[in-house]
Amino acid sequence: MCVTCGCGGVEHDHHHHHEHHEDEGHTHGPLDATHDHGTSATRAVQIEEDILSENNRFAAKNRELFKAHNILALNLVSSPGSGKTTLLAATLSSHRFKAGVIEGDQSTDFDTARIRATGAPAIQINTGQGCHLDGHMVGHAAHDLGIPAGTLDGGVLFIENVGNLVCPASFDLGEAAKVVLLSVTEGEDKPLKYPHMFAASKLMLLTKTDLLPHVPFDVEKCLGYARQVNPAIEVIQLSSTTGAGMEDWYKWIEAMK
Repeated sequence: MCVTCGCGGVEHDHHHHHEHHEDEGHTHGPLDATHDHGTSATRAVQIEEDILSENNRFAAKNRELFKAHNILALNLVSSPGSGKTTLLAATLSSHRFKAGVIEGDQSTDFDTARIRATGAPAIQINTGQGCHLDGHMVGHAAHDLGIPAGTLDGGVLFIENVGNLVCPASFDLGEAAKVVLLSVTEGEDKPLKYPHMFAASKLMLLTKTDLLPHVPFDVEKCLGYARQVNPAIEVIQLSSTTGAGMEDWYKWIEAMK
């Protein structure tokens, strides 16, 4: 939990057209966290507990909303460059699911433009210095997607989190499951380096498998490390570029629904 990493007390903006909520645009992410180099260990623990407790209240409201509208919410997490947006674009282009997307990035709306090009509705959240999404941000974005009005009933909500394997592990967004992506262009020891994320995830997607002939990546070692951290983690190997393994991904989503 990053009480001193700079993600507290930053502004975030939704880059889309809608009626502004009266409290929108103020500083709260994540949840009015403070940044204080002089914070004692005891005080740091209290801040962490307060932040996560408040976040969990927002997440619980999101979960109730998703359940009421029969929406499967999936929180996609990874390091930067693991292929989340490419995977989402390919998934949405299959037209297998009624879907909407919440895009999280520190800056720009490039990924949202890619998603909207598939025809799917997408809402951009820019977190500024913030290194993850929180339940409050996602609640606002869900409202702006029209979820309370029924626009995504029976569908899938994909939440593409900020590229980061640390803080998103601690923040519940109201999702049904975290899906962690690990590309073969990264180290196979990532599950051991970032155990909390892999322990918190229901599914690991090993991405960019079309590059395996060209990179020094030991698949079996990687899978062993992941299961060392989380014996119950499910694994799908795929390539969004060639389509290999994508059917397994689609079937997993359908089974979750």
